[in-house]
Amino acid sequence: MQNNKISQQKVLQKLGIEKLNPMQEEMQTALQASNEIILLSPTGSGKTLAFLLPVLSKLNPQLRKVQALVVVPTRELAIQIEQVARNMATGCKINCVYGGRPISKDFAEIEQHPPTLLIGTPGRLADHIDRETFDIDAIETIILDEFDKSLEIGFEDEMQFICGSLQNYIKAKLLTSATEAKEIPDFVRIEKPLIVNYLNEKLKKLQLQTIYSPEKDKLQTLVNLLSNLQNQSGIIFCNFKDAIQRVSDYLEEKNIAHGVFYGGLEQKERERSLIKFRNGTHNIIVATDLAARGLDISELHFIIHYHLPLKLQEFTHRNGRTARMNAEGTAYIIQYKNEDLPEFITETFPETKEGKTVEFQEITSQQNFTTIFISGGRKDKISKGDIAGFFIKQGKLKSNEIGIIELKQDCAFVAVVKNKAKHLINRLNNTHLKKRKVRVYEI
Repeated sequence: MQNNKISQQKVLQKLGIEKLNPMQEEMQTALQASNEIILLSPTGSGKTLAFLLPVLSKLNPQLRKVQALVVVPTRELAIQIEQVARNMATGCKINCVYGGRPISKDFAEIEQHPPTLLIGTPGRLADHIDRETFDIDAIETIILDEFDKSLEIGFEDEMQFICGSLQNYIKAKLLTSATEAKEIPDFVRIEKPLIVNYLNEKLKKLQLQTIYSPEKDKLQTLVNLLSNLQNQSGIIFCNFKDAIQRVSDYLEEKNIAHGVFYGGLEQKERERSLIKFRNGTHNIIVATDLAARGLDISELHFIIHYHLPLKLQEFTHRNGRTARMNAEGTAYIIQYKNEDLPEFITETFPETKEGKTVEFQEITSQQNFTTIFISGGRKDKISKGDIAGFFIKQGKLKSNEIGIIELKQDCAFVAVVKNKAKHLINRLNNTHLKKRKVRVYEI
């Protein structure tokens, strides 16, 4: 136990975390007391670290077999968990697989050297189990993260196949959700779970405010609100991708930096939108409910319901993107005066001053960073330090002109000050970073 505590402290230092929150502390004890756990905790409360710490501490990095499986509903959540697990630097090999990514990449990464921890979406994991890409006889732990979401979006058959294939090997099961659990499907074969419920600890610092739009077309009201929220980070939720395009076009006309995020986008574009949000290229995302949970983005100051969702569950998940952990946040509802609210909204929220007519302040160039792509990554033995040195020595940047560096397996993304980007690219494109000739360009 003492060794585990020392290891845990080192992990927290690497992640820049001073101490675990109460839910995470309870999970460390719960996973020692029971092999069947249901964790109910809000979006942003730290569920990923809560289960990764105890699970990774049980794995054997020297055994070249998959020993734990994390099943998630979305690609973005798979990537997020992979990144957290890698940053923990426990010595375990980590990989994630998901639809939309070339399956040849999966084979290259996991056939010859299977990971200790494998993370993936139900469809892609079921496919690999069916193909026998890796041995399953050492998998003793399965985590169904956001399991209710996987069921909602139609992955029941794939999840049933995964659980059925592993039933003779699994010794520990963990299910997580950010909402009150529905009935657990029989195929999970969970009998007497220990329930860790922190849902009531959330939203104490969330404010809900109504913005009344004088026109049925809410675009100008939205821009007025954003004008009052300058330099704060948030998500604007729409119900349909056509509405996202319309809102995005209008924001672009007003020179308001933003990204978009919805299911119809190619995976590469979705990932890049989030990367640019994280590194400060833009601080607003216009999105569907796909962004309501499972995204690796920093603390949000606000969310805006440009359209209200059709279900209470999605309303809850959207609101859960802000006022996370111990921070405060506001959820704004933009409502046309004659618009009927969904039945699940049974109370009236106060009108905020941002809803009143304001003199429009054009939001111009509030973001000082842009994002640079580099065609080399972790597999090329390139580190973040190598990239920083490359930009400073050969690119002639100062250290304070470089922002967040995100290092992937085969590429990297770097935030740099806008006014230096063009000269940087001219100096570095088609030059060598370590031993690899790299392409460098702005995205």
